[in-house]
Amino acid sequence: MSQAVELLAKDLNPQGGVFCPSPKADMKIWNTHPKVYLDVAREGHAKCPYCGTEYKLKAGEAAGHSH
Repeated sequence: MSQAVELLAKDLNPQGGVFCPSPKADMKIWNTHPKVYLDVAREGHAKCPYCGTEYKLKAGEAAGHSH
């Protein structure tokens, strides 16, 4: 089983998510799957429905939404 990709809060986009495939997961963008948006901030983690890669916030990191 592959290990989850740990993210820092600064790695998330302004909406609190990431796109997969991701260079952070050591993927070659051109030979994987369609680009999908994953909302990591909502629960602190998200799993890609295409490849199963899991992205999670590193312990102690908080994804805040500033208003």
